[in-house]
Amino acid sequence: MILADKIIELRKKSGMSQEELAEKLGVSRQSISKWEGAQSTPDLNRILQLSEIFGVTTDSLLKDTVELTPDNSLTQEEKTDTEPPLRRVSMEEANKFLAENEKRSKLIPTGVILCTLSFLPIIMLDYFEPFPEAGPIIGVPVMLILIAVAVSLFIISGNKYKPFEYLDKEGIDTEYGVSGMVTEKKSKYEPKHNFSIIAGVMLFILSFIPIIVFSQLFIDNNAIEGLSIAAMFISIAVGLYLIIHSCTKMDGYRKLLEENEFSRKKKERRNSKVMTVYWCAVTAVYLGWSFISHNWGITWIVWVIAGVLTPVVSIIESSIRKNKID
Repeated sequence: MILADKIIELRKKSGMSQEELAEKLGVSRQSISKWEGAQSTPDLNRILQLSEIFGVTTDSLLKDTVELTPDNSLTQEEKTDTEPPLRRVSMEEANKFLAENEKRSKLIPTGVILCTLSFLPIIMLDYFEPFPEAGPIIGVPVMLILIAVAVSLFIISGNKYKPFEYLDKEGIDTEYGVSGMVTEKKSKYEPKHNFSIIAGVMLFILSFIPIIVFSQLFIDNNAIEGLSIAAMFISIAVGLYLIIHSCTKMDGYRKLLEENEFSRKKKERRNSKVMTVYWCAVTAVYLGWSFISHNWGITWIVWVIAGVLTPVVSIIESSIRKNKID
């Protein structure tokens, strides 16, 4: 067995990813990939470090004629304490995932836009006096159709993503070249991602300007108020599309690199749905208050309060989950 195969076998038995082994050795992940792909050989100092990390002799590492014996491997007791085996990701599978994630980054925000704008027909018809009773007759069916299309997009996206769900839950071990390819794509996309986030946030903030301004300039003018509300929803919808599209695409790169919230340790703790429930509740409160009071110029404050409370909710949820684990 050659050195490259021995490094792979010992690393997997130790439950370490290429990234974790690279950190212990003080080298890059690409170096580990090259060693395991027999593209290069670690120097003597690294060999000594590998010997200490894996608990084997340098001879068993360097001599091709010396096989790894049970004495060189981890004991059964130690094996039970290590992480589960890592999922191997090939270059072909990585490219397939990125292509599918590109489609997903368009399907999901499109569905979100349809859900966001689905209330517009009811709102617009409610504010235009010539059609006071058209809201329930026309607006509700249109809203339901838009929501149905949006849900269909979510289902299609979810079904196509199922083969890659392991990236959210399991540790992965990418083949040689995958990490470099993904890192390059991520670096090229980073400026566009930052721009999309900034533009999206700005659209959220600016979306309330038409309501605030026109509600003061055109008092008791239902048509103008209805148009200002429509402008707000459209601005929010565009902002949501920019942010969700960009974040979904960037998350695809992070999943393959196991970075940020997709790191090995955080994968075990990121299945909570508390924040999803929280924002659904905030949306329900906002729409309920707005429809009942018709005071859209004030009810937008719900989003400001919800944004301020988000870190508090996140901290409380994390503390509760941590106590349960302990």
